Amino acid sequence: MIYYVCKYTPIELLESFGVPCARLEPTVSSFDCADSCAHPNLCGYGKAVIETVLTQEIRELILTDCCDVMRRVYDVLVESGKLDFLWLLPLPHKSDEAEARLLGEELRRLQAEYAAYRGTVSDPADLLARWRGATAETEPIGAHLSLSGAHGGAHLLQSVQSRFSLPVTDDTCSGIRVLPAPDCGAAAPDLLTRYAGALLRQHRPCMRMLEIRGRTEDGAVGIIYHTMKFCDYYGFEYMHLHNRKQPPLLKIETDCTAQSEGQLRTRLDAFAETLRVQPSQTSAAPAGPVRYAAGVDSGSTSTDAVVLDAARNILGRAILPTGAGAAAGAEQALALALSQAGIRREDLGALVTTGYGRETVGLPGASVTEITCHARGAHFLHPAARTVIDIGGQDSKVICLGPDGQVENFAMNDKCAAGTGRFLELMARTLGFSLDEMGQRGLEWTAEVSISSMCTVFAESEVVSLVAQNTPAADIIHGLNRAVAAKTHTLVRRANGGPEYIMTGGVARNPGVVRALEEKLGAAVFISEDAQLCGAIGAALLGLEHAES
Repeated sequence: MIYYVCKYTPIELLESFGVPCARLEPTVSSFDCADSCAHPNLCGYGKAVIETVLTQEIRELILTDCCDVMRRVYDVLVESGKLDFLWLLPLPHKSDEAEARLLGEELRRLQAEYAAYRGTVSDPADLLARWRGATAETEPIGAHLSLSGAHGGAHLLQSVQSRFSLPVTDDTCSGIRVLPAPDCGAAAPDLLTRYAGALLRQHRPCMRMLEIRGRTEDGAVGIIYHTMKFCDYYGFEYMHLHNRKQPPLLKIETDCTAQSEGQLRTRLDAFAETLRVQPSQTSAAPAGPVRYAAGVDSGSTSTDAVVLDAARNILGRAILPTGAGAAAGAEQALALALSQAGIRREDLGALVTTGYGRETVGLPGASVTEITCHARGAHFLHPAARTVIDIGGQDSKVICLGPDGQVENFAMNDKCAAGTGRFLELMARTLGFSLDEMGQRGLEWTAEVSISSMCTVFAESEVVSLVAQNTPAADIIHGLNRAVAAKTHTLVRRANGGPEYIMTGGVARNPGVVRALEEKLGAAVFISEDAQLCGAIGAALLGLEHAES
């Protein structure tokens, strides 16, 4: 078995030796081996390839020099001595005749080296037959979504497809592979040059090629654009698609690990809800009029619950620490809200869960992302709002709303804790304050203090240094508030947000952060007394609306 990573690999040539080919699908749990023998700043894909090769029974591998990282991967694997056959295939950036001849010569070198290694020869007739098989026309699939951008792989494609009712095509740089048909009169002496030209003129070229018009996806109802963490190679194409406005676009980022599966699901589900192309997860509407509905927002820090009546009055509310178990926290919060409302669980006509624990809390009923729920809740609390800023315990979100409260666009921070409630919680602990004390002390500042790093670890070191320099705590807190506001402002700009603003989540109770954010935005930010309950309110409202429809 010979493995490959790039769709420009001459698969048909290799298989004409009678050897099966398989695409390397690197999804790893850690980079322990890769970090021990490669530079830590390699992108996740490069490190995942190294990790997979060094920890699995892979003896033959073909790489292409599509980027500097893959050249470094080749160097590391050569040094490891693990592989019996390793080849780095240089690829031209153009697809003209001169480049086809150049690649044809490289294919001849590969053919000769692999023949010497295997002790056999390739069959030209078999190569030609396989080439014809790689040109098969595919039937139009109708309405679909496109997974585009950088290396995705089967695991990512399956993860994306599982969240949508429409088919998803793999249009990433290692995805769908369709070659131009061979010339009828192709002769054996010229076959490799002709074949090289076909490899270079694939139906969907790589972003590294100079001619990329074939990359335009015109038939998709939405594009999920995948980028690799620490790699900006596809940033230009993403911005082009973003500026084009249509079709709707979602940017996701992975590093070939499953560490951020929860956040990825939230992004995908919110995009599906925006496009309305997700199978309904709501339960059947009960018979008769609905008197009450409940929403439970299971977050990383707190679990919130709200009970509404049919007139949209809040009858019961609860905010409890999530603790070590999301399911137990959800049960307790719901029970407290029901007790405050004076009703029993069987009186509920609808129950909707949201937040990161929405699918694991074990409560019966619907499951809707916090993006959609915060949008619905924010529109209820402040109908004039056009931008929702939610700084939660685990992440930050900016949601742009239409006049009817529907989600028009959204942006989330990455898996880093910088700028979130967790960041402020750690800084408060470092300074020896509670979160409430920190919120008030930040208003008493007298001198500007800059926190240069938003990395939680580095920022903590800066705070410790400032304390050692006898910097007043109020000034340090103000510097932290300004840093959070700056990061949030960047997220607002990414989402193209604008007035009027509403802030939700637990950090909305921090007046220092709110004031710093208003200064950065140059506009007022509306804060409801139920700001932290916004997601749960939206979930309950969606439950009522579904039951009444």
